[in-house]
Amino acid sequence: MAKSLRSKWRRKMRAEKRKKNAPKELARLKQALSLDKKGEAVMTDMQEIATVVPGDKIKKQMDVDMAAVEVDDGKMEMENKRNKKTQLDEHGQYPVWMGQRQAKKLKGKRMAKKSGQGKKKKGIAW
Repeated sequence: MAKSLRSKWRRKMRAEKRKKNAPKELARLKQALSLDKKGEAVMTDMQEIATVVPGDKIKKQMDVDMAAVEVDDGKMEMENKRNKKTQLDEHGQYPVWMGQRQAKKLKGKRMAKKSGQGKKKKGIAW
């Protein structure tokens, strides 16, 4: 796939565009990461590109978040209870992942048990 003339042309033109824009992109990166005489990044220029947050503020926020997390016993809460044999929940609904054919098959088995005899199979009776 991707061997047509059009895709080859597009790849070629994208490569040319990358070559053309590379110096501008490099200058922009250098400007964003330019260092002051002190050796720190210029925050006023960086704020135009990204939001700047001091590291100690983030650390304090992480400590507060970690303290707020409750200890979990590892068990998952299930909203609806499901019968393992019939796959029906308390409302008589099948799971969303189950297809119509499988649901119909399970319903047929359930009804056969209820009535006492299964669905008669088609074919020659000997």
